[in-house]
Amino acid sequence: MRRAFKMELIGIYSNKNSMKKLNRYKCVLLMALATFTFACKKGGDQPSVDDNVLNYEIEIKAPTRNYILGAFYTNFGSGFNANIKEIPTLGKYGYPNALPTTIPASTVNVMAEQITMAKKANLDYFVFNVRSANLDFNNYRSDSITISTFLNAPNTKDMKFALSYNLNTTSLGISNTIAIETLPARLESFYKDFQRMGADATSYFKKENYMKVNGKTLLIINNAQNLNANDCPAVYKEMRRRLSLLGFELYIVGMQDRWSPPQRFYYRFQNCVDAMYEYNMIDTRDYDRYFLFLQNVDQGWKYWKSILQSWNIEFIPSISPAFNNLITNPASRNPNFLRNDGGLFYRKFCNVAKNNASSSGLIFIDSWNNYNQDTQIESTQGYGDLYLDITRQEFKLN
Repeated sequence: MRRAFKMELIGIYSNKNSMKKLNRYKCVLLMALATFTFACKKGGDQPSVDDNVLNYEIEIKAPTRNYILGAFYTNFGSGFNANIKEIPTLGKYGYPNALPTTIPASTVNVMAEQITMAKKANLDYFVFNVRSANLDFNNYRSDSITISTFLNAPNTKDMKFALSYNLNTTSLGISNTIAIETLPARLESFYKDFQRMGADATSYFKKENYMKVNGKTLLIINNAQNLNANDCPAVYKEMRRRLSLLGFELYIVGMQDRWSPPQRFYYRFQNCVDAMYEYNMIDTRDYDRYFLFLQNVDQGWKYWKSILQSWNIEFIPSISPAFNNLITNPASRNPNFLRNDGGLFYRKFCNVAKNNASSSGLIFIDSWNNYNQDTQIESTQGYGDLYLDITRQEFKLN
């Protein structure tokens, strides 16, 4: 007798349309392995689907604490992609590409309404992207407009904010073969980017509503795995020293690319950062990770957390409610997570995050308003406040 063969438990749907999406060779290999695994043998016990490490449900449980929620904010300087289906409740909005003499009142009103919305979800802060002021000034100016719009909103004191520094290897002139220490002028510009955040006219770090973690100034380094240096701990030590002279003790969070083990770039994070997170896991680009996605992420994050704890680094889960890469690439055959389940997927993803959060309770939400990938939780004309409500219900006690 053969044990009943349930293809869906190994990540393959039985219908022909889904099978076509799989690579033919992967399909043959998986079917062969499955047949070998589940075929009954004469005498003795046989393995079953119950032995699969991914064969479990993600339980939805009420929060037992208040988690600290930060949502990444997207700057729509050039307007909305024509393929975007979800329209914000506030209507389509954008920010000017050049710094005006005064921030337009209409833009401020949009930000003010977004802050009010964010409070419905009990979000703690927005995360704004910022590029190098010294090496990429035009883009920095565009980023600063969005931040200034936030700071000029009439209710800005009701919401905290943090900065995510976009580490650009082209601007820095570094690569896998060019260490930043070999470019003294670029290294100095790199340091001054952070000093500017605390000392120049903007003085972002000095704002009363700038986000702190355990009393330390929160700073996120985007693409931190690309900071090629002969001695990364020394670079971070000097960065901390300079900000300390300005009165800021940093809590640095380093981003590493999705679906990669923490050890891959250990020399760029150990003795460098206080916490780490994996970028936007929901962009899988691989059907092997798409099926049983939540279980794959849950197991991966458990491993990440255990490794980081041994390095004395905290792990921060980063979640998204949906993902649709067809908006920017209509010909793509990569998998998508569409909003067709009344928010159940997002609710479960929230619980994966709770299962793997560190003692700080920090959770990242990617994103507040990235409509180009449909990862936003902002209220829209289609689904209303659904994802704001789920966020509050899953992460806050009240």
